[in-house]
Amino acid sequence: MTDEYNMQSAATAWQDVLPRFRNLYYGGNWHAPIGGEFRAVNSPGTGTELCKVAEADERDVPLVVDVARDGFQQWRQVKPLERAKVLRKMASIIRSNLHELALLDAIDCGNPVRMLYGDVAAAAELLDFFAGLVTEMKGSSIPMGPGAVNFSIREPYGVVARIIPFNHPLLTCAGKIAAPLAAGNAVIIKPSEQSPLSALRLAELFDELLPPGVFNVVTGGKAVGAALSQHPGVSMITLVGSIPTGRAVMRAAAETIKPVLLELGGKNALIALPDTNPDHVADAVIRGMNFEWCGQSCGSTSRAYIHSDIYEDVIEKVASRITRFKPGIPSDPETTMGALISQAQLSRVESYVAQAKLAGARLIAGGLRPANESLKNGYFFEATVFADVTMDMEIAREEIFGPVLSIIKWDDKSKLIQQVNQLDLGLTCSIWTDSLQDANQLAQDVEAGFVWVNDVAKHFLGAPFGGVKQSGIGREECLGELLAFTREKNIHINFAPA
Repeated sequence: MTDEYNMQSAATAWQDVLPRFRNLYYGGNWHAPIGGEFRAVNSPGTGTELCKVAEADERDVPLVVDVARDGFQQWRQVKPLERAKVLRKMASIIRSNLHELALLDAIDCGNPVRMLYGDVAAAAELLDFFAGLVTEMKGSSIPMGPGAVNFSIREPYGVVARIIPFNHPLLTCAGKIAAPLAAGNAVIIKPSEQSPLSALRLAELFDELLPPGVFNVVTGGKAVGAALSQHPGVSMITLVGSIPTGRAVMRAAAETIKPVLLELGGKNALIALPDTNPDHVADAVIRGMNFEWCGQSCGSTSRAYIHSDIYEDVIEKVASRITRFKPGIPSDPETTMGALISQAQLSRVESYVAQAKLAGARLIAGGLRPANESLKNGYFFEATVFADVTMDMEIAREEIFGPVLSIIKWDDKSKLIQQVNQLDLGLTCSIWTDSLQDANQLAQDVEAGFVWVNDVAKHFLGAPFGGVKQSGIGREECLGELLAFTREKNIHINFAPA
């Protein structure tokens, strides 16, 4: 598979995978933005301009919502099993364009193309998964005695707007339309202005597959997200993004009392007890940080709490093994670590590294931009590890969203739990121990929505993924996500009215 992929990617120039249409896609057609503005899309790996795409504003949103509402009225009448067939066709189309879609995301968001191959496959799997759940949108009946029947049904909300992030553009676009479409809703996708190209390409690939207005893509900035959140014709709003953006979406949605589903940030903990294998822990510390993605993943375990008995041993092994992550051009199949999304994010990472050094953290690896001359125009930073980090340091408390890992020594279990839980975030946690009793207790004590024991950095179809506290509201990648895009209606029938 790797050899086939290398040959395919080498034979495909990045210019050949760009979407041909770069306007707004709604109502089954391409439309110029009302304001006439187009935004340049730059490649994080090279800093060069890839193309320009339409820049919508709040004036475009009512037009999109109107056609989406029309599309919804058609789509909701399609039988669930027929909707499932359409979703499976979408999955098949994605698989048929696997190589091109992976390369498109690589040049657009800066992640290594070798990793994005898996993103494309996962997107197709999500569509297939929710296609298989359409008959599970069940209601219930309540016994009323002779002469009456009382039952509930589930029906779609209407128009769902989904605001998606820059770090996994294709996966979050295709994956996040799966559940609402399966439930019978129309969807408006607002991709990140930093990596909008795969959403536009999917609009091209899915064109005419769905009734007009059922799937729509609106490129633009914060004004579009705010307008979608406030619009009374949008029945539900969802976001994968930062905590400040999540707060803004909730405030805007409150104007029309619409439900929200939020997957927000994380400053996640990895906990290693003294009875576990230091080799396994070192590998987990590295895997959990998602260095391939430059740490740009909300589920990254960026706080590693290592017991003092194995602390120095783990640090030594991490320092020697992290060298396999070398920043490189994202479209190169040999690249093991991609680029940060922007110059602003690169500067942010550099600022946190400088603060950590001043605060007294011990630099174990990285800490600099790569010296490779071929990377000078991209937004690259080395895989960076600090040891002797304490909870009063900013790198231990704030989500950097970059390739910076903090290693913290612990001895006292009660203090450990207090430190792990003291932040207002709680998305994931990874626990490493050979003790079933300790594993069970820690899994219950940590305030996180998704916990691994002796594993890390994996999602499982059907397992509910989501956070607690300010890491989000709701669960995804499971039956619960499908049901979240339906509302329950109760019907009472009296067969013998007085």
